[in-house]
Amino acid sequence: MPEYEFREMYVPRGVSRKEAARLLTDEAEYRHWELDRVRLYPDGSRWVRLRRRIIRQVRATW
Repeated sequence: MPEYEFREMYVPRGVSRKEAARLLTDEAEYRHWELDRVRLYPDGSRWVRLRRRIIRQVRATW
């Protein structure tokens, strides 16, 4: 079963949809986060939860 770490972001209502998409694209492309959930509030603000897989390194034994 894969393990994930999560990050929550709040995008204020003054941020356009295009700017929010660019912000999330940057997170995905450069920091390897993927979109997990988005909650859109009636005032136009957004709550976003991102996730990325935790890759565990196995120590080499000599």
